[in-house]
Amino acid sequence: MGMFQTSSPSFTAVKWLGFVTAVWVQAISGNNYTFSNYSDALKTLMNLTQLQLNNLSVAKDVGKAFGLLAGLASDRFSTPVLLLIGSIEGLIGYGVQWLVVSRRIQPLSYWQMCIFLCLGGNSTTWMNTAVLVTCIRNFRRNRGPVSGILKGYVGLSTAIFTDLCTALFAEDPASFLLMLALVPLAVCLAAVFFLREVPPSSSASEEKEESKYFSVFSVVAVVVAVYLLVYDVVVKNPSRALSLGFSVILLILLASPLGVPVYSLAQSWALNRGKNKQDIEGRAQVHEPLLSEATGEDEAKPVVQQAAAEEVKRKPVIGEEHTILETLWSLDFWILFVSFLCGVGTGLAVMNNMGQIGLALGYADVSIFVSLTSIWGFFGRILSGSISEYYLKKAGIPRPLWNAASQILMAVGYILMAIALPGSLYIGAIVVGICYGVRLAVSVPTASELFGLKYFGLIYNILILNLPLGSFLFSGLLAGLLYDAEATPTPGGGNTCVGAHCYRNVFIIMAIACIVGFGLDVVLSIRTKQVYNKIYTSRKQKKLAAAANLQ
Repeated sequence: MGMFQTSSPSFTAVKWLGFVTAVWVQAISGNNYTFSNYSDALKTLMNLTQLQLNNLSVAKDVGKAFGLLAGLASDRFSTPVLLLIGSIEGLIGYGVQWLVVSRRIQPLSYWQMCIFLCLGGNSTTWMNTAVLVTCIRNFRRNRGPVSGILKGYVGLSTAIFTDLCTALFAEDPASFLLMLALVPLAVCLAAVFFLREVPPSSSASEEKEESKYFSVFSVVAVVVAVYLLVYDVVVKNPSRALSLGFSVILLILLASPLGVPVYSLAQSWALNRGKNKQDIEGRAQVHEPLLSEATGEDEAKPVVQQAAAEEVKRKPVIGEEHTILETLWSLDFWILFVSFLCGVGTGLAVMNNMGQIGLALGYADVSIFVSLTSIWGFFGRILSGSISEYYLKKAGIPRPLWNAASQILMAVGYILMAIALPGSLYIGAIVVGICYGVRLAVSVPTASELFGLKYFGLIYNILILNLPLGSFLFSGLLAGLLYDAEATPTPGGGNTCVGAHCYRNVFIIMAIACIVGFGLDVVLSIRTKQVYNKIYTSRKQKKLAAAANLQ
């Protein structure tokens, strides 16, 4: 990006165009959460028990454990390389699953299917690492909104894929898998040209402009989410023409963020033209303030470098840059890690088993629950990112407090599903979606604020190890074993269970896990209060200084 000046119109447009492509990558990188849409086809085709099927879902989540490779690579390779690796890996992983489900090849052995599911799951770690690390560094003064918007689109991606497949291919699982294989490849190829690391904003005015544009991205994302929600709830048995119309409008909405870089480019050109006129008219009156300012900065550099050298000699405290080993030796990291496990592990168990949960409670069509979890997960992500950022700037509220609130609400959702009253699955799917979204969106900026950005790619992927670990503990073991204990065998292999008792004990145990997570998040909030007070004080002083300069 050296060809662009940081203040040039071209640089500004490319910066925001890169964020638009990041949004698109996130809108298609939640394919790991879509297992319920084709799990029943795999179960029938391969004659699996529920425990075997759940272990297949664990295999795709184990792919995220190899996200450590993406974290290590993020410090050595450029963003385009990470995107290409992820998209090609996804093409192979989901492509082979498509070949099996479409019966173009004979079903593979169980362990072979586990490998390709693992590849598909790992592909998203490369995409997410490339996008999150790059954008958090590019917009480090607005980490909450960045995390909320990007993670929000990951949450929406399940509904986007599900609804598009339903509209275009009448819920055909083979066509759905083909979309999962091809669409991410096409989107990542587009992002390769524009998404890369650029210098962050350096002034209060730039930060304010970023916040304004992020508000636009948030509004567009909410419109997409509401549009998907209305279509899922209101439209039943749509005609072919209505389905095509829905798909076209959805694609237009997803393309609409392009208006931000276009507007930014036009505004930058207009401002630059005005500045050039002023420079020509007032060139004779210019003296040397810029030279003096630059000299002052140069004089300050040795002091800063000396302070940095002294900083290396001592162990960093929470809120400062940590190496990987220093992070792993930190008690605060493990509190965050375990509390994250309680939230995302239990949430993944619901998402992986939503198809079987719906069938057990007597629902013939479970796609509505998959979409509800996805869409409300989006609202949890995007709102928690912006709200946590607002209250951090307004009053220094620690981000972990929002995680604590989500854990309690999640426990309530599991209790509702355990009771299994009429309609409780709808409420439970919404509550779990919201809280899972909050957990993901808030934990990302929290980790960057507590342990720094230098090794954020690897720290993020260590934290994300909770996805395969949680999937194994809560989905593969807990849900699989307890479901099979209640189920009856079916002719030809496999088993089935119908009734509220099938998952009741699972929900109760997961509610207890969320209460444990709540306690850990409260402890972390207390331990990190000083860090967030410093962030709040620093930002407040910068605002006051900027206001004083304008007077």
